[in-house]
Amino acid sequence: MRRNLFAVPAALVATALLVAGCGGSSETPAATDSGPATGTVNFAGTDNAETYQPVIKAFEAKNPGIKVNYTQIPFDQFNATMQQRLSAKDTGIDVYTVDEPRVSQLAAKGFLVDLSDLDAKVKTSFSAAAYKTNHFRDKLWSLPMWNSTQYLFYNKTALAKAKVTPPAADPQQRWTWEQVEAAGRKAMQSGGTKYGLFMEQPEAYYQLQPLAESLGGGSGIEGDDALTPAVETDGWKKAMQWYGKTYSSGLSPRGIGGFQTGPVFANGGVAFFVGGPWDLKIFGSSKIDWGVAPLPYFQGGKPVSPTGSWSLGLNPASKQLGMARKFLEFATLDPPGNLATTSTTTIIPANVEAQKQYTPKMDSFSGAKTAGAAAITSDQSEHTAVSRPVSVGYIQFEEVMGKAFADIRNGSDPDARLQEATRQLTEAWKSIK
Repeated sequence: MRRNLFAVPAALVATALLVAGCGGSSETPAATDSGPATGTVNFAGTDNAETYQPVIKAFEAKNPGIKVNYTQIPFDQFNATMQQRLSAKDTGIDVYTVDEPRVSQLAAKGFLVDLSDLDAKVKTSFSAAAYKTNHFRDKLWSLPMWNSTQYLFYNKTALAKAKVTPPAADPQQRWTWEQVEAAGRKAMQSGGTKYGLFMEQPEAYYQLQPLAESLGGGSGIEGDDALTPAVETDGWKKAMQWYGKTYSSGLSPRGIGGFQTGPVFANGGVAFFVGGPWDLKIFGSSKIDWGVAPLPYFQGGKPVSPTGSWSLGLNPASKQLGMARKFLEFATLDPPGNLATTSTTTIIPANVEAQKQYTPKMDSFSGAKTAGAAAITSDQSEHTAVSRPVSVGYIQFEEVMGKAFADIRNGSDPDARLQEATRQLTEAWKSIK
């Protein structure tokens, strides 16, 4: 069945109706009844239970009389499930993981407890980007748990065969996308790789936002209410023209979806791969020789890297907010507690003190192959990190742009597709304004 590429998806209309009225006043109160001092805190998230066992164990040891019960909700069901349960004022959830771009919508709908009394402490405990993205209408609604960035992974063997000097791990010697493209084509010609460049998430705004931002295109959202599309700037057009050509020229492959690209790099099929901190260990078992470098930028533009991950928030309907808040603060504001959330997963802790202890270990995640990862992570977190936009319309924005990226990747004219994305967003956001 042929999909109408230029139709406003029905899911967007439904989502817009869910957030209708969000443009009004958000007066979700801070918790006034802290509830019992002992008992069980119910915690919900998308990761498997093993991920949170270290932090739960450490918290329970520090807080006798309080137990934490974790429930995993599959990622593809999480948002819908939480929407339903929070709307019903379900008291069975006390703490839950919050995808940072959704903070504004969750707060506007009254699904988060106001944590603004922690504002000063949060401001000094996290990066400026993490601090900002957890705010909405000058109030703090959630606390950052994890952080992220992106790296340029490269196939050393292929580049050597193609007589290409690989990129350095030094952030001051960061490559441009133009250099990556040229080197990738050489690797395809004489380095033995089928492709020159892969993006791990080829249709995800999180990974493609830096392309437009590097060229001065902005986030794609503007206006005092952050509900005005801005994806037809020169920077967006140039970035998407370049991105479309990586596919039309064969530098990058069509037909391979998000998170399916990693095995191709690990098997030696591509010269360059853009991926996250999780890949520093995932590729450790690869038989090819590889290295890691900073995320590139466009010549004449500025270095930009994505950031952000999961935060923790409190359900206003909870009957035991005192205990729940203790756990939330331990897992985020307490450096050892925040570190414990990363014990079984390769992700960057958001707390700056925890991050200082964590990042030096990244250089040895996969032996010599990950040398330099720590310096790249620290530099990008401090100097190049740009958060996804804070907007009650972000969910629609992400869906519209994801479909636009897919179409551009598959041959649609970038300028026309961005124009259509503007139309779709304008229509979808009418019910919010």
